[in-house]
Amino acid sequence: MAQPPLLTLQNIQLTFGGTQLLTDAELIVSPGQRIALVGRNGSGKSTLLKIAAGIVQHDAGKRFAEPSATIRYLPQEPDLSAYATTLAYVEDGLAPGDDPYRAQYLLNALGLTGEENPANLSGGEGRRAALARVLAPQPDVLLLDEPTNHLDLPVIEWLQDELNSMRSAMVIISHDRRFLSDLSRSTVWLDRGVTRRIEKGFSAFEGWRDEVLEQEEKDRHKLDRQIVREEHWLRYGVTARRKRNVGRLERLANLRQDRRDQRRVQGNVTMAVTEGRTSGALVAEAENISKAFGERHVVREFSTRVLRGDRVGIVGPNGAGKTTLIKMLTGLLEPDSGTIKLGSAIELAMLDQGRAKLEPETRLRDALTGGGSDTIKVNGENKHVIGYMQDFLFTPEQANTPIGKLSGGERARVALARALSLPSNFLVLDEPTNDLDLETLDLLEEMVSDYSGTVVVVSHDRDFLDRVATSVIMAEGDGRWTEYAGGYSDMVAQRGEGVQARTVEKAAKADKPKAEPAATAPAAKRKLSFKEKHALETLPKEIEKLEAEIKTLGAALADPAFYTKDPNGFAAKSKALEAAEAKKAAAEEQWLELEMLREELEG
Repeated sequence: MAQPPLLTLQNIQLTFGGTQLLTDAELIVSPGQRIALVGRNGSGKSTLLKIAAGIVQHDAGKRFAEPSATIRYLPQEPDLSAYATTLAYVEDGLAPGDDPYRAQYLLNALGLTGEENPANLSGGEGRRAALARVLAPQPDVLLLDEPTNHLDLPVIEWLQDELNSMRSAMVIISHDRRFLSDLSRSTVWLDRGVTRRIEKGFSAFEGWRDEVLEQEEKDRHKLDRQIVREEHWLRYGVTARRKRNVGRLERLANLRQDRRDQRRVQGNVTMAVTEGRTSGALVAEAENISKAFGERHVVREFSTRVLRGDRVGIVGPNGAGKTTLIKMLTGLLEPDSGTIKLGSAIELAMLDQGRAKLEPETRLRDALTGGGSDTIKVNGENKHVIGYMQDFLFTPEQANTPIGKLSGGERARVALARALSLPSNFLVLDEPTNDLDLETLDLLEEMVSDYSGTVVVVSHDRDFLDRVATSVIMAEGDGRWTEYAGGYSDMVAQRGEGVQARTVEKAAKADKPKAEPAATAPAAKRKLSFKEKHALETLPKEIEKLEAEIKTLGAALADPAFYTKDPNGFAAKSKALEAAEAKKAAAEEQWLELEMLREELEG
């Protein structure tokens, strides 16, 4: 016997900023249901979820929540500012009768102790605390907005297991296909303000969506032909009876109005990478490379060969050293030992995870062109910046919008647009799937697959890696890395398990509520200070200057006649060379330590 719904939204309408965001949206959540809520960036998914949670008031329609049902909502940007510790924040979400033990257990499983000061948390740590808060009460309805954002693979897989073990009904928004496919049993598609529903999980969604859009296009074509017929009559048959003419003119006006009212699907991103000249067959070769700072080994005796056309995925928990490994493989960082050999004619383009080069005050057009120009060169041809913006679904009116005013998905598209416009034959993508909608992800996958150069990609998106990677380099722990043929699923099949830290977290889940934080937890519970950020930006230039100085001093001291001509000068330059080498070693160690700290905190 069907159970009555716990939460119902009917005929929801909402106008935002003069634009009708929701016109006829519905959402029915019954006990135990697991619903994937999908749609393009900007379609109103998060807004609909907030209406369901009772946070946003709709303009028209009905919202009903079963009075006895407990509903918990996970926002994309949680606010912990009113609490002294993360444990206090999580415990405040518990209702009378809830198990207080779950608050501490969940924090530990998510890599937190409960004693952290919320003012010092990174975005990823705040996200983990918010997850613990909504999961702790084991509510009747869970409304989850991008629950995997800022999480690494061990925590994503732990979270998936935890949600599978719960009896709560769930509505999930996520760009992680694997996560949605494994958890959902129904799919609600929000498109042009209207919801459609299919009683199948997300794995069936894309085929169903394509069928719906194809039928829409057929119906639109029929409507266009009908309008043509009526316009033909208007020109050549209007001399018939007056009464009949008036009725037919009204019908023609109605058809035209229907045509105007039809809202076409938002266009797709036009994504193409500007390819440079062809590189050599060998792109990069590492032989027994190692890197450490202090007693911490980031990479230990790792060897690999990257050939032209390879698509290499790099996976591992936050803080494992993925960014450091990339910098060594691309020649941007020297190993402590071992050798890195780069191939000939390498042209490198990088998309960094933090989108760090996107200054909030920079206008969108200047971010794409570098400023001072209205054109951008793409595939050897000059293209007007407005046209290039439109390729990535930006409107001409957004040209002067500061980057800081854009949504997360829009900033992700800006970063992609800029990285793909650079001539390259070696493309490095650090978490490229963050904040992208599913359609844009499809196009990114096609672009990576069709790219004639070489790609190295860091990603926590298992489905994305399965679709694009020819091999996966996995962090095994303690600085050890292993390369496996195939995508993420192939790596798991060969290795016998997924990410290494997962077993640690399962142990904590079973019987260690007070255990040490999981291996994936960030070591430092704070944000980078201004001084540390400044050092991270300036140290590479300082290291370059020191390298140039060392090279100059070394060349002078290599002159066999120098000591004979000027013993004092020789001694002074020898001392200067020793000092420069010491400064360079200290600067490199400081930079590496800060880079590792940044990588951990950004998790």
